[in-house]
Amino acid sequence: MGILGAAAIAPAALVRPARSTPGVDVVAVAARDRRRADKFAAKHRIPNVHGSYDDLLADPDIDAVYVPLPNGLHGRWTIAALEAGKHVLCEKPLAANAVEAKRMADAAERSGLLLMEAFHWRYHPINVQLLDLVAGGAIGRVERIDAAFCFPLLGKPGDIRWRADLAGGALMDAGCYPINMVRAVAHSAGFDEPEVVGARIASTRAGRSRGVVDRAARGELRWQASNGAPVAGSVRCSMWGRDVLALSLDVHGDAGKLHVRNPLAPQLFGRLRGRTERGPVRERADRSVTTYGCQLRAFAAAVQRGEPFPTTADDGVRNMAVIDALYRAGGLEPHEPSA
Repeated sequence: MGILGAAAIAPAALVRPARSTPGVDVVAVAARDRRRADKFAAKHRIPNVHGSYDDLLADPDIDAVYVPLPNGLHGRWTIAALEAGKHVLCEKPLAANAVEAKRMADAAERSGLLLMEAFHWRYHPINVQLLDLVAGGAIGRVERIDAAFCFPLLGKPGDIRWRADLAGGALMDAGCYPINMVRAVAHSAGFDEPEVVGARIASTRAGRSRGVVDRAARGELRWQASNGAPVAGSVRCSMWGRDVLALSLDVHGDAGKLHVRNPLAPQLFGRLRGRTERGPVRERADRSVTTYGCQLRAFAAAVQRGEPFPTTADDGVRNMAVIDALYRAGGLEPHEPSA
């Protein structure tokens, strides 16, 4: 595998998990700044540094690439990687908007190669267990689904997450997770995609952002169940707002309820608790099992053996469609790809 961009997330998301994942070797990195790429490679013992993204994609020894670039560049370089014959693990959110995500999915289909969106939470055993309980009817008919990811984004004003021209913002960086979570639960319960009922978005012109960027958002969702009343749900996200810290997933049914504390990274004090028809559920996450490690093993299994996985390009298109709808419901337009 090669890495497009010496991103801060790359060591946790790929470099370290690869050391314990059979059949996966991180062999190259490229960055806009060659000196930064050299420093990154030396620190993480990556043997090859390429002078450009195009040079890395032309390397015949690389089978797949990890794309941790700013959101507004995901589409351009994912499509370029697929056209160069590389499988792609692309950071979330998949694209700047649903239209671009569809172009990426189409490129993957044309190439016959694999495109996985890096929603690492989805691969951890605690979260898989919750989805299995829902699918098995352990809490009866699902009546409500809520998820939240709120945190204070401190640091430099020029952080890419505060830049509208790079498709930043709370819904893109944080909100994509709870949206993906409630959608996964709904699918396990047999529901289709949600309808956006309403949204409230707090915006700001932070740092060097070129235009308005959202700092916090709340969305109300609804699913039309085929066998009963509509199912309600909500998503909350914030990079700066009254919700200083929140990270949870809650599912209520007519025969029980389930709660995951820290579904994003259960290895950090994550727990699954609840009440089901079969009795109480109380489970602590194994701190030695990381979401990124589970994700990379799934990616490798999909590339090497064709095994199925949930965070497909098509699912990414549908996740982006909900993000776009929330922006519109909150009075903003969806992002555009970066120039």
